Amino acid sequence: MAQILAPTSQWQMKVTKSSATASPMTAKMWGSLVLKQNKKGPTRSSTKFRVLATKSEGYTINRLEGLLNLDLTPFTDKIIAEYIWIGGSGIDVRSKSRTISKPVEDPSELPKWNYDGSSTGQAPGEDSEVILYPQAIFKDPFRGGNNILVICDAYTPQGEPIPTNKRARAAEIFKNKKVIDEVPWYGIEQEYTLLQTDVKWPLGWPVGGYPGPQGPYYCGAGADKSFGRDISDAHYKACLYAGINISGTNGEVMPGQWEYQVGPSVGIEAGDHIWASRYILERITEQAGVVLTLDPKPIEGDWNGAGCHTNYSTKSMREDGGFEVIKKAILNLSLRHGEHISAYGEGNERRLTGKHETASINTFSWGVANRGCSIRVGRETEKQGKGYLEDRRPASNMDPYIVTSLLAETTLLWEPTLEAEALAAQKLALNV
Repeated sequence: MAQILAPTSQWQMKVTKSSATASPMTAKMWGSLVLKQNKKGPTRSSTKFRVLATKSEGYTINRLEGLLNLDLTPFTDKIIAEYIWIGGSGIDVRSKSRTISKPVEDPSELPKWNYDGSSTGQAPGEDSEVILYPQAIFKDPFRGGNNILVICDAYTPQGEPIPTNKRARAAEIFKNKKVIDEVPWYGIEQEYTLLQTDVKWPLGWPVGGYPGPQGPYYCGAGADKSFGRDISDAHYKACLYAGINISGTNGEVMPGQWEYQVGPSVGIEAGDHIWASRYILERITEQAGVVLTLDPKPIEGDWNGAGCHTNYSTKSMREDGGFEVIKKAILNLSLRHGEHISAYGEGNERRLTGKHETASINTFSWGVANRGCSIRVGRETEKQGKGYLEDRRPASNMDPYIVTSLLAETTLLWEPTLEAEALAAQKLALNV
């Protein structure tokens, strides 16, 4: 596996022994391009040259890596801020850089910026300007120093959230006093699949073929069971460096598939941290020459899909007597099952089949320690009489702003009719 945190494409120049005028070069020097004349043309008049980029016992200089690793701190107070936003598909991350005059500690210190929304599917060509509002900052693990990653959401020039800006609506829900008082915690389990670049087939799989059946790969070790560990480990460290609340990682059931967990995070922070972690993962796989996909069912057949299970609790759930609060929340969730499913990720119907540790997309269910249910409650929560629930329905490509805010809205702000509540209680009792 390639070294992930360093660029994999290296521009290497060689000083040949035959050069009579060549002088010793150090790693700090730019060096000179060594040009070799095309033998087919006249010696003095040929304009066809090629750069010698072969590795030998001579001086080898990686000019790109040296520049990428430059520490600017001793020379300038200026920093680079990478503004990140969500593109028109609702799942693609976009970014661009700008220079900031000095280090910052809060997004309010950063200027708003704009981009061409017609190139991201978010605005028409005749009125293409979209405005970026900085919302959360993280340390930049790629540039280091005081440089930062900036999570932004997008608005029209008149200050209205554009349709793909799901953060603005989530922020309104999380600012509601009822929600604030309940201090909603989230732990999000982000699954993803790594694909070979040219064939778009899972990493470690024979091209056009299949590995052995699932079983030895989940949390496995070994060259025949674990594919992409360097990427997972590099991402883990990069997230910790950035200040993302990543809490763990593991190999998943399908070979070439991995998972990491973010949380516990409070309110809107959960969405900000997931989007920042996805951006970092995209950058790492870019450097590794591997394709990242969040498709909920990347390989059809007897293979696990990819989800984004969301663990959720409120203050009342975490206190004594919380199990009854959890059951009331589950009742509300059952009544809005359709609304949640429609917002839980594109292509999720290919994953939620009732097989491979999923519930059917058409049926709401819950159970203790049952991974084949829509909502799972842990044994420890049942034993302690308090804790959290796990919503197993969200797909790997879900928008965390939508899922987290919808959970809070359904369980804390939305009230069903008495008739609907009674009917749902009967159905859930039969289900359990």
